[in-house]
Amino acid sequence: MDYTSKIAVALKYDPSLKDAPFIVAKGKGELAMRIIEEAEKSGVPVVSSPEIIHDLYELNILEEIPQNLYTAVAEIILFLSEL
Repeated sequence: MDYTSKIAVALKYDPSLKDAPFIVAKGKGELAMRIIEEAEKSGVPVVSSPEIIHDLYELNILEEIPQNLYTAVAEIILFLSEL
């Protein structure tokens, strides 16, 4: 598999804070694969969402997601909470 085009973004969300989810890690290629591997080792759910990954990747580390991504990210969080 060609990992050079792989992109990964890690989000953090704490509903008790009532803040928007924010970026905690991001990477391309080998770094993306390491982010995914560490998430899986730690039991953090990994979701593939090609529809929004490029928009999320444009954000900076610790930056909250913008309002235009709230619905898409909320759907992912809801999906994960139902697992």
